[in-house]
Parts: sequence; structure tokens; C-alpha cells
Amino acid sequence: MELRLIEYFLAVVEQQSITKAADKLHISQPALSKQIKLLEESLNVKLFHRGNRQIHLTSEGRYLASKGKDILDLVSKTTNNLQAHSDLVGEISIGAGETKSIKLIAKAINHLRAAFPLITIKLYSGNADDVIEKLDNGLIDFALTIDPVNKQHYSFIPLMTTDLWGIITKRNSTLGKKEEITSSDLLNEPLLISSQSLVQNNLSEWLGLNINHLNIVGTYNLLYNAAQLTSQNTAHTLCIDGIINTENSDIIFIPLYPEVRVPLNVIWKKNGQLSKPCELFLDYLANEIKKTDSLKKLSDYVLFPIVNREFR
Repeated sequence: MELRLIEYFLAVVEQQSITKAADKLHISQPALSKQIKLLEESLNVKLFHRGNRQIHLTSEGRYLASKGKDILDLVSKTTNNLQAHSDLVGEISIGAGETKSIKLIAKAINHLRAAFPLITIKLYSGNADDVIEKLDNGLIDFALTIDPVNKQHYSFIPLMTTDLWGIITKRNSTLGKKEEITSSDLLNEPLLISSQSLVQNNLSEWLGLNINHLNIVGTYNLLYNAAQLTSQNTAHTLCIDGIINTENSDIIFIPLYPEVRVPLNVIWKKNGQLSKPCELFLDYLANEIKKTDSLKKLSDYVLFPIVNREFR
């Protein structure tokens, strides 16, 4: 399967018309039709249902459309990193869940690019399940995740920072006047929770019961939209602190009690071959971690061994 044919296919998907795609690609409509036919023959599948005015994707076409851009991005990234020279050109791709600790990553990137300005950064936002899938498929180099996460198959650096769990609720709600939230406070309240599977398991441990015993009215993968539902009094949202600015608003963050804090880690595929820009990123990140005040309180955290990297 030629990459050029994937590019042609994605152009047709975007334009929903072979004629419009041909105009965008600056080739003739018959030539593009022939290329799409070659792609279908090489894959031995039909990618489009062709109508009089518009074309529609088959199930196989929808699958290729969902994966095609990832394929091209991976090839582009690999090519750029292989072509690195003395000026050090390359791309670093990072997937991150929502956390205010992204600031530490940003500082490392800032100092790295000050020294190597031709290195580019690609950020992908999602919860841990999303970014780890990308990591496993080789589509990103690193994932920034909150615990809990299965580290068995990954090398990792703990950031020595934690995220605090609690709820976002309306200030005038039944829970809005409390200073802390206990498990019994939540038993009959409508809740929105993270769709991340390991987070749900961790919350079950804190509750001391199966999370299905709660009145869960929905799940979310990114917090902003969930907070809007809370603002409309749909439900309280179980989440981490520092993502949504609740100052001067009708919602408020209240921490859980007993307190629930989770460590954060940058992870990458164990035994994977990192590009030179990625190796440098880890070095710059390690130096940023060493500079943080949180390192003075290492005894407050459960620390994990750093595989194949050393702070310097």
C-alpha cells in the first residue's frame, strides 16, 4: 500500500467528492479515480459507495480513514527523526491527561527548544486509556499519566508531584457548603466520573465498595464539558483539582476525605528505541524535576525505580 494512495484517499474523504479532491490535489478527476481504484485493488476491499453527487465510506473505508492519518503522521515523524543532523531536527510527541503538572513538561520543552530550536513538539490530549493506546501503537513517544497506571510494560520517570482528587459541584448544591467530601456524602448524589478504567478502580478502593453502588449518571474523558454539566446542576463531577478555574463562578472544587492524592509519571515503551530528541527530552525533564521544591519531600511519595535513565 503506497503512502501516496493513502494521501489521495484521505483527500477524497475530506472533500466527500472525487472531483473536489482532484482540484485540491491538482490532478485530473480520472487520474484520481484510477488511483483510488488501485488502492481498493491492492487492499482487496471496497472503500466507497459511489452515488450521483456524493460518495460514502464503506465500513472498510471508515476504518482506513480512522487509521490513515496516524499512518502518515508516524511515517513523517520517523522520517524527520532519521534525517536528524548536527542541528538536531526531530519531533517529540507527548500524550497527556488533564493535569496541572503539564507545567513541568512545558518547562523542560522550553529549555530543550532554546538549545535545539529545530526540534518540534506534538501534543495529544486524552485520558490515560487514550494516550496509552497511542503509546502502544507507536503513535506517540511519551505519555503523561496520573496513577493508577500499569507500569509493567513501560519505562517511566515519576514527576514527584501529585494530583488531588475531589468533586466539582454547584456552590448552592447539597454538597457545596462542605469543606471536604466523604464516601457517605456521595452515596445518593448524581455523579459524573472519569471513563478511565483504572481511575474507577482506585475510587472503588477509596469508597470501600463497588463504584456501581453510586448514582453514576454519566462519564467523561476530558473535564471541561463535564464541568459545564455540573454548572447546569446535572450532577457533581469527581475529578482532580487545578484543571477547572472555579474562582468567581457558580461551581467549586471540594477535596475528598480521607485525602486522595495520586502521583504522576512520564512513561514510554520499555525496550523501545528512542530518537535522539526524545533522549534529550528525558534529560531536560530530569533536570527540571531536580530543580522542583517537591524533591525536598521525597519521603512523602511512593517512589518507583527509573528504568534505563539516570538523573544528571
